[in-house]
Amino acid sequence: MSRLNGLCQRLTIYIGESDSADHKPLATEIVHRAHASGMAGVTVLRGVIGYGASNHIHTTRILSLSADLPIIIEIVDEHERIQSFLTEIEHLIEKGLVTLEDVHVIGHIGNSSPALS
Repeated sequence: MSRLNGLCQRLTIYIGESDSADHKPLATEIVHRAHASGMAGVTVLRGVIGYGASNHIHTTRILSLSADLPIIIEIVDEHERIQSFLTEIEHLIEKGLVTLEDVHVIGHIGNSSPALS
């Protein structure tokens, strides 16, 4: 069983839905690399409205439907594993925002045989 407990870090990556790496969606590439690296877990959230450094508002409103909605990728794991993973992917992120926070994990229990389809 995989267990995560105590002081850890949360890596949060804010990108656009149209961002890519190696001709694949950037969010998908990051998730696959996190999985291959054995990270404890990853969540990708799709925003309904937002803007960043470009100051351009991206929204799901029908009249101004955007093909570049905000994407948030969150990864929580031990400090050393997050630092190592960040080094592995930092060259992939050409624009966006990356934050790192200390978090206290109350409990995380998963099985040891990850499935990805």
